[in-house]
Amino acid sequence: MSKIALITGANRGLGRATALALAGADVDLIITYRNNAEEAASLVEEVTKLGRRAVAFQLDTGKLEQFDGFVASVSAALAAEWGRESFDYLVNNAGVGLAGSIAQTPVEVFDELLNVHFRGVFFLTQKLLPLIADGGKIINLSTGLARFVGDGFAAYASMKGAIEVFTRYLAKEVAPRGITANVVAPGATGTDFGGGHMRDNDQVRDYLASQIAMGHVGRPEDIGGVIAMLLTSPTNWITAQRIEASGGQSL
Repeated sequence: MSKIALITGANRGLGRATALALAGADVDLIITYRNNAEEAASLVEEVTKLGRRAVAFQLDTGKLEQFDGFVASVSAALAAEWGRESFDYLVNNAGVGLAGSIAQTPVEVFDELLNVHFRGVFFLTQKLLPLIADGGKIINLSTGLARFVGDGFAAYASMKGAIEVFTRYLAKEVAPRGITANVVAPGATGTDFGGGHMRDNDQVRDYLASQIAMGHVGRPEDIGGVIAMLLTSPTNWITAQRIEASGGQSL
């Protein structure tokens, strides 16, 4: 029986790279997107070409009022597409890139970061736990900025720090079901996140590369490969851990 992964925010960036890495490892997919249905449809098409099955749903992970309907849609898709009542892997990836100093962060920006990066992850995971198969795996995305300090990311990194604590508590609660829960913390990676400056700005990329032991900014595939490895390899004895994938940034 095929394994099934649910990945939030999978239409682009790290989520898309993770979806393709998992499809290459013979995993079927349930993906979400916030507001770009075309990108989600193209990912479903790519996954299909790889010989795997995928379905896509619109979801704003910062809006808790959408969660009951989303969970009902996932249950219906599991039954219709796979003849199952559960899926195997949950990847809480969806995020927004908003930055600003502590002195200049408005309440509205703080609340959006809180809703998407912590409140949404907490309660979406809560809603999905009954649908995760025993022996399954959960990966929550954090950031290297929860270890090292980057200018303008106090609020964002604080939410990710909360995710790391949440994941340890989650790991303890789900362990009796044989489910593991871990954090993957990417370092500087070239995506369109936060305006794409780590992907497109040569000056920023060169500076960051000078701070990374491996000598270059990461690629989405670097992070997707780590997540896929943790999910598809026999790593059931690893839980409640923070795995940083940063190329040795700010050592």
